[in-house]
Amino acid sequence: MFASSSEPPTCAPTGQAIHLTGLSKKFGSVQALEGVSLEVADGEIYGLVGPDGAGKTTLIRLACGVLKPDAGSVSLCGFLMAQDTEQARAQVGYLAQRFAIYEDMTVMENLRFFAEVRGLKADYWKARARQLLDFVGLAEFTSRRAGQLSGGMKQKLGLALALISQPRVLLLDEPTTGVDPATRLDFWRVIIHLVNQENLAVLVSTPYMDEAARCTRIGFLRNGRLIREGKPRELRNLLSGKILELAGEPLPLLIQLSKANQAVENAQRFGNSVHLRVREGKTEETAQQLQEAIHHAGGTVTRLQTIEAQLEDVFIALAEEMG
Repeated sequence: MFASSSEPPTCAPTGQAIHLTGLSKKFGSVQALEGVSLEVADGEIYGLVGPDGAGKTTLIRLACGVLKPDAGSVSLCGFLMAQDTEQARAQVGYLAQRFAIYEDMTVMENLRFFAEVRGLKADYWKARARQLLDFVGLAEFTSRRAGQLSGGMKQKLGLALALISQPRVLLLDEPTTGVDPATRLDFWRVIIHLVNQENLAVLVSTPYMDEAARCTRIGFLRNGRLIREGKPRELRNLLSGKILELAGEPLPLLIQLSKANQAVENAQRFGNSVHLRVREGKTEETAQQLQEAIHHAGGTVTRLQTIEAQLEDVFIALAEEMG
């Protein structure tokens, strides 16, 4: 979709655009990351999920060279960050949680500034900027000051700034935090279409499980360690046949009675229902027991059935497993 006008970065044909090996990082006495290794191939979106303080932002910053690891290595498109720093950084487009745009400058002035900082020639960045603005839906706002853009439009401008140098690797640190669900969905449509068109490797951290489900693979970080990774379907299959969905009234009573059942490992509210994680092979027996217990306690059951596990169910189980 995007034509390369001139001088896009050269990426070594390694197949694995992002190669992180044994990354560790401490801040004082706090072990932010411990021995994390992962790979992301061209055309792949790898999602990092985990609770606050798990190490997601630290890992993204190490990957783009903002921080130096205490141990381990970062390789981007075959270039080692520690040895070939400029070549490695030339492969990267980086969008932080609080990305830097100059609000007193127009959309196009921001793009020009970031392009010239990258050392891009005018014939290249002007053509690239027009393509990107059309792609992210900002083509009509080139003369608008960035400070006058909505939150969603600022995010799209941030993405265009990250992409102006035609990177081979895109690093996104919780890029949709704080925006409405419709804007998040629109942003992800842009990312997925972009990956398909330009064959980028994307490493993205997100607190939203619906976003994680859109990734090619997911890695779950906890206490600075990568404790599980896999495709969304593979992760959901870890709890195959173990999740009951319970709906009825009153919900506090349903949760209380569920937690009292010895076969129920966990009970979590999901909207107007409760997800129960049940011991292997105990779903039918547990469902019958809960029907009777809720009826005797004066409650009602409108739905009680085995369902496919959601990623939220999986990550709750993994977090409990790690203690």
